[in-house]
Amino acid sequence: MKLNRRSLAVLAIAAAVLCLAAVGLVIWRAQRALGGAEQALATRERLPVEVRAVSAQPNPGFEAMSAPAIFKGAAAFAGRLYLSGPAGLYAYSADGALDHIYRTGFDLPAAPLGAMRVGTLADARQPELLIATAGEGVLAFDGHQFRQIRPVEPAARDVTALLPLRSGRLLIGTRKSGLLAWDGKELRQFHPTTDGIYVTALAGDEAELWIGTLDHGLLHWRGGQTERIGEERGLPDARVEAIALDGALDGASVYVGTPVGVAEIREGRVARVLARGRYARALLPDAGALLVGQVEAGVLRVPLGAESPVSGLRRPISLSRETNPASFETVEQFLAAGDSNYALTTDALLRQTADGEWRGALTGGESLLTDRDVSSLMVASDGRVWVGYFDRGVDILPATGGAATHIEDEHIFCVNRIVEHQRTGTVAVATANGLAMFDRDGKLKQVLTRASGLIADHVTDVAQYGDGWVAATPAGITFLDLSGAHSLYAFQGLVNNHVYALGLSPGEPRQLMVGTLGGLSLLADGAVRRNLTTANSGLKHNWITGLVPAGDGWLIGTYGGGVARMGADGAVTATEATREGVVVNPGAMLADGGLVLVGTLGQGLLVGDTTRTRWRAVTAGLPSLNVTALAIGKGVVYVGTENGLVRIAESKL
Repeated sequence: MKLNRRSLAVLAIAAAVLCLAAVGLVIWRAQRALGGAEQALATRERLPVEVRAVSAQPNPGFEAMSAPAIFKGAAAFAGRLYLSGPAGLYAYSADGALDHIYRTGFDLPAAPLGAMRVGTLADARQPELLIATAGEGVLAFDGHQFRQIRPVEPAARDVTALLPLRSGRLLIGTRKSGLLAWDGKELRQFHPTTDGIYVTALAGDEAELWIGTLDHGLLHWRGGQTERIGEERGLPDARVEAIALDGALDGASVYVGTPVGVAEIREGRVARVLARGRYARALLPDAGALLVGQVEAGVLRVPLGAESPVSGLRRPISLSRETNPASFETVEQFLAAGDSNYALTTDALLRQTADGEWRGALTGGESLLTDRDVSSLMVASDGRVWVGYFDRGVDILPATGGAATHIEDEHIFCVNRIVEHQRTGTVAVATANGLAMFDRDGKLKQVLTRASGLIADHVTDVAQYGDGWVAATPAGITFLDLSGAHSLYAFQGLVNNHVYALGLSPGEPRQLMVGTLGGLSLLADGAVRRNLTTANSGLKHNWITGLVPAGDGWLIGTYGGGVARMGADGAVTATEATREGVVVNPGAMLADGGLVLVGTLGQGLLVGDTTRTRWRAVTAGLPSLNVTALAIGKGVVYVGTENGLVRIAESKL
């Protein structure tokens, strides 16, 4: 049958209408997805937030003691390279010179810095360097000034990942509050399916978003709905470390790094697993291959051609060839800037050369200390400062300056307490694997363990006791003297076996105070005379973490109830520092004359008075608000934190 011109015209018009309708449907669906996202975000709970300029912190006189730089993030911004970490923000010029360090606790809020992104937010007129912090929200830096996007809720300030969007919104991943969204005016929860999750990585845009989590696998958000991809759907592990997008291949691919391999996702499904068994911390697609940054194993280059098997590489790859130097530490991040690829390790930024090697380094410079995580401090009678670390042994700093002596072995690594015997000059170092005894010259003489008579290997505290010692452990206490070792625990009346703090009264008769997980025991002549708990005294919490003599009584540090006072009559009463939620860190209490210092978990340094017990909190000038160790000597106070060591003249406190 032949069609006339009119029929052909009608068919053409109908076809055009159908095409326009199809195009309109696609546009409508896209707009609906974006509109749905906006509507969903608008109906989410609004969180109170402060946006304020950041200026130098009002330092009362703290001086930082140089510690190794640790890096967590890298970014190229305004012609410079920036590295972030617990100590602050390091700015390098184009030629690699370290131009400036913006220090946490001094130039910036006292919170470790983490991941960084560059973006233009709705409340800014130009691109900014956006920096995640562990406790102070987000910092935005325009190259000259910092501003802070600080949620009022503490959990919302613990930021783990950032993703600026082209719309001007900023997606903020957190440790406990899930995924948040900042639009320049309001901060809201992103979506019900992302509330309360631990966000580890973010990638994508408004229309399609990929969210990595600590233990819930990968979340794929699209069109107002969230789909979970977990181990049951082929993801190698429920913990997601990194996400990378690659549209250079046929069809966009999403690469997801986990502790046991990399999943390649296409069309919403796991297509294959690359580098199976490798701990993939960072990812970067690169010219038909995938760069995999590993934990303590350097960079692995995985070909992405069809010949690559699902299980990973067809033949073994030489790590010494792929990682230069071979002693590469953990790769935290890759950065593609200009024509170069960079690999950020925990202590340097390396650049990939034309032949695939990783050479050249940006570092944080020389340091006096071995580590940043200080767990114990002691100023010896000869003026030397002993610094114990959470997992790096001990540094001995000379009294007259110069290099530190570092001591670390299978016994001396996790240090809880350092005490000098005032009569013999012997230094006892309580560790998680025994009690190490040093002579007055700093030479290790012996390590005492259960085999030597201790009731347990893990020594939480140690104190001078007559001509000998008393050691605290999770199984009770052990007395060490010329007669040998003898122990006391709950069977002999101790209120609880797990002992955290020891204190010896200065007067006569000598009284030993034993702080435990279940209350306080008062000992005389090696026997328990009295036990105090929340049930029979004024204690607000049973977990005792610190004990120091104060006037005619004691100050008692607790885990969760601040500081209480026990008078000469044995009655326990509250002080101004007896506050619910205030955690006194184990061993972080000292008294010197009328001055009392208390280190807290997250609330800085408490400064009190032994007689009137008036308190004030000091936070400015500290590299972290988690104060873990204290020492005083020759008019100088040393304050150890999880992020470094500072000192200050005692008179300024």
